[in-house]
Order: sequence, then C-alpha cells, then structure tokens
Amino acid sequence: MKKTNSLIIEKSYINGKWEKGKSNFAIHNPADNSTIAKVADLTVAETRAAIKVAHKAWSKWKTETAQFRCDLLYKLYLLLNEHKDEIAEIITLESGKPITESYAEIKYGASFISWFSEEGKRAYGETIPSPNPVNRIVTIKQGVGVVSAITPWNFPLAMITRKIAPALAAGCTVIIRPASETPLTALALAKLAEDAGFPKGTFNVVTGKDSAGMGKELSTNPLVRKISFTGSTAVGRTLMAQAAETIKKVSFELGGNAPFIVFDDANIDQAVEGALIAKFRNSGQTCVAANRFLIHDAVFDKFAKKITQAVESLKTGNGLKKNTQVGPLINKKGLEKVEEHIADAIKKGANLLTGGAVMKDLFFQPTVIANVSTDAILANEETFGPVIALFRFKDEKEAIQLANSTEFGLAAYFYSSDIYRCWRVSEAIESGMVGINTGLVSSAPAPFGGIKQSGIGREGSKHGLDEFMEIKYLCFGGIEAD
Repeated sequence: MKKTNSLIIEKSYINGKWEKGKSNFAIHNPADNSTIAKVADLTVAETRAAIKVAHKAWSKWKTETAQFRCDLLYKLYLLLNEHKDEIAEIITLESGKPITESYAEIKYGASFISWFSEEGKRAYGETIPSPNPVNRIVTIKQGVGVVSAITPWNFPLAMITRKIAPALAAGCTVIIRPASETPLTALALAKLAEDAGFPKGTFNVVTGKDSAGMGKELSTNPLVRKISFTGSTAVGRTLMAQAAETIKKVSFELGGNAPFIVFDDANIDQAVEGALIAKFRNSGQTCVAANRFLIHDAVFDKFAKKITQAVESLKTGNGLKKNTQVGPLINKKGLEKVEEHIADAIKKGANLLTGGAVMKDLFFQPTVIANVSTDAILANEETFGPVIALFRFKDEKEAIQLANSTEFGLAAYFYSSDIYRCWRVSEAIESGMVGINTGLVSSAPAPFGGIKQSGIGREGSKHGLDEFMEIKYLCFGGIEAD
C-alpha cells in the first residue's frame, strides 16, 4: 500500500533513537493480505542492549517527581487523542478489526494513560504505630525498576497502555515487545511518547520475529525487575518459569474460557444484546470473549432463535468500511482453529443454526451452534473466533458447576433479574471478573485480571499501580523524649 499515514514507522525505538536493524519483516493486512510496511527485525543482542539502556535511564527517571512523570503521561494522553485518526487506521490495517472498534480501543487505551497520570501522584506510604517507644515506623513505595512489557496482537494499543502507563507513573522504565503481527501501533505510540518529551531510554520498543528468543531475554535478564505479559496460558507458563530464575515480579493476563449464563428469569433481549458485545468484538478474538453460552432449558429455544436472528444481521467485511461489524481473523492458524472447533462440536451432536463456514480468505461467517456437548473441544479450549456455542442447563447449581469446570478464570457473564441470585452466582463463579447483566466489564478504574490459570496480578485501578512498585519499610530508632 502507499504509505500516507505519517505515524506508520518501520524502525524500532531504543534510547530515543530510531533503529532500522540489519533486516526487516513484512506486516500484512489480514483483510486482503496486502503489505502495510516492513519493520525492523531485531535480535536478542539488540534486545539485550535495549535493556541496558533502560536500566541506565532508570537511575535518573526514578528520581523525578511523581508530578513530573505524570505530566508527561498526560501529554501523551493528549497527543494520542489528537492523532486518533491515524492510530485508528493503523490498528485496523494491521489487526483487521472494524474501524469503529479501533476508535473504541483508542478511547479505552487512552483512559489508562489518563487514569495513571493522576493515580501516579497517589502512591501513598503509611505511618505504623511502633511497639517500641523509641522507634518510628513508616513505609514508602518505589518503582520496581526496568519493566518488560510483552503484548499481543488483538489489542495492539490498549494492551500496551495498560502496562506502560502505571509503570512509567511508578518511576519504572519500559521495554515494549509488541506482537510481530501488529508492531506498527506500538511504534506510533513511541513516536507520540517522543513528542511528549519522555527522556531517552525510558520508553523503548523492540520489534522482531524471534518471539521466543526475545521473550527469554526479557524474562531472564537480571537487569529486568518486572515482566508484564498478555497472551496464551502456554506462553505464560514458559515466561513465568524463566522469570523465576531471577525472582522477578510478574503480572500475567492469560487465556480465558468465559461462560455466559442466561437464567430463566433474565431479560432475553438484553441478554442477546450483551452476547453480541461479549462475543463478536474483534471477531471473537479477545481474552474476555464469551466462549460457552450456558442457557436455561426454559428459555433455550427463545434465546437461540433471537441470537441467531441477531447474528445473521451482522455485517462482515474489511474493517476500514464504516458499516463493518465483524472483520477477518488474524491469520490462517486462527481460522483453522475455528473450523476445527465447529467440526468437532457437530461430530459430537451439536447442530448448526447459522454460519459455520469460511466466507473468503480469513473471513469466517458469524456462527451459532446449539446443543453443544461438554466434551467438545470448544467447551474446554478458547475458540478465539466468531462462534456462539449454546449449552443447556437445568438449574442454578448446574450452571455454576458448568461455568467453573475449566482451568481458566478470567471473565464470566450472566443475566438474571433476581438480585439474590446475582449475589449468589457472583460469589460462586471462579473468575477474576464477573459481568452481571452486561457483556462489557473492563474500565481503567477497575482491576482487570484473572484467577486460576488465567493469570496473576491486576491491571488498571489503584492495584495496577502497585504491580509496578515495591514497599520499603523504614525504621527510625533512638527517638527518645528530652
């Protein structure tokens, strides 16, 4: 394509300099496989050099006032909003998501920068009553140090801002390793950070195809004090084991298998609306996407009919077209996984209500499949595609049992008009986040994260700042009365 967007940058950003590397790799638009740009393909050695740069910059950055750091963050927030048109185009070009969703991601991603530009000024310590009358006990919070942020392709902006905004506010320096499918958004953000005035070495972006090698360096290098990763549980296990060698702080947001429960007392129209949001955002390629739709027997047929009608009205196409609601899948591997899950479910007795086939290239029909067996692959694995899989249940106890019958525990959703049931089910579901009569749960003031094998730590909220800070205890002795 002709490069007319001034924020499409093909070089990595290290120590305030744009590095082209010795080779490059192409970034393709999943909607038509066209080449958007060719980005620097850095190596492990260059990643190691970036770590050294970030460590050196940390010695000065950590001594800056919270006000200074937060003022720079707010400048970045303003610049991101000023350039939202260019950024939205980049997000859609490299991820394939509809342009309306790209704008929504910018608003969402920017909200974390805004939030932590304020929350960073509130890293309060404590005064603690001492058991010894001549001692005084206080605590202070300090940034942990160099942070490596490894981010996925499905939210190429927001997954970065959720990590680097609290890290920078806390006084840490950052090295971002974006997914090789979608590095352009990260590089555009680096340009805005440069324009905002972040000192050299505080904000670094390393791009490259060697995800395993670069990931290992970022998780084992002793100069890195914290690793924040969003991605699959399998990769999270590897990074966590590698980080254990140097006892790093870690926060991981990993895979999900979110249940979406519709009880017999639910408002069905609202549940259908929430289901569309919880499932088809980014073509179902989100970690919090509803994966298992558990529907009460009494309303199963009604819900199935309405959700099928709603799904059939969705418009699939190139994300740059404003009326597009569902874009392409990110690559052939993702497409084949969706096909495999549907074929397996049908083989085990499920019936297809709509969709179920490839439209063209990486575009897959929005799909509804009913009466899915609990031993089907899509009942136990994250599908990551535009598929609504309907399961039946008879009562509340069974619904909770089905919802919890997974190693994952990131997000869950349910619809009910019974306030007592809302409390019971919310407390019983094993998930880090629960949407009650809503299909959208994430916001900057709220703690985002999972339990079980869906991760460790939280992003957003005041807890998100603490993830990048250490508590230091100060004991003053010899304070005797005159």
